[in-house]
Amino acid sequence: MPSIRLADLAEQLDAELHGDGDIVITGVASMQSATTGHITFMVNPKYREHLGLCQASAVVMTQDDLPFAKSAALVVKNPYLTYARMAQILDTTPQPAQNIAPSAVIDATATLGSNVSVGANAVIESGVQLGDNVVIGAGCFVGKNSKIGAGSRLWANVTIYHDIQIGENCLIQSSTVIGADGFGYANDRGNWVKIPQLGRVIIGDRVEIGACTTIDRARWMILLLAMA
Repeated sequence: MPSIRLADLAEQLDAELHGDGDIVITGVASMQSATTGHITFMVNPKYREHLGLCQASAVVMTQDDLPFAKSAALVVKNPYLTYARMAQILDTTPQPAQNIAPSAVIDATATLGSNVSVGANAVIESGVQLGDNVVIGAGCFVGKNSKIGAGSRLWANVTIYHDIQIGENCLIQSSTVIGADGFGYANDRGNWVKIPQLGRVIIGDRVEIGACTTIDRARWMILLLAMA
């Protein structure tokens, strides 16, 4: 379980500390469920009346809400954004994989950057390029000549077809499929003739893709997905 002194957390969040900076924070919770060691946040003045019942060790709030504080407080301009940042600091989510699993199958022509992790039973085919700090979860498949940028993470059982490009610091959740064929057939007097899908999929930097998503390759063009 991660823990941090409230004063240190305030410094990292560029927040104004009011109260005991030696309080140890061990997690983030809602105002209703928070207990000792938790930090919570308030984004709407209508919740001021709940501060008296809140058991959190500290509350993130605006300057306008400070007079209603019943505990230590971190004063910021945007409590919800600060909540996102402190949740990252106190995140307990494990990595999809650590090191190279003995059962991982990695082609000799694949290029791996520094500090790459590949989970159990994952398959990395020929010509694949994995950037620094890439993490490939258990059971993933990365097809021929695909490229995954530095810092990107794939959770378990993600399938990346051939010739796919994924940018840096992307997060792809479990069971996603990228680069499969879209629907393409021509009718020959009642017989359907498959049209090979010859395009590619390119994912930009800092893109997150939810679990069980499918992104098909284009018929002949490049399908580009980038962070807005």
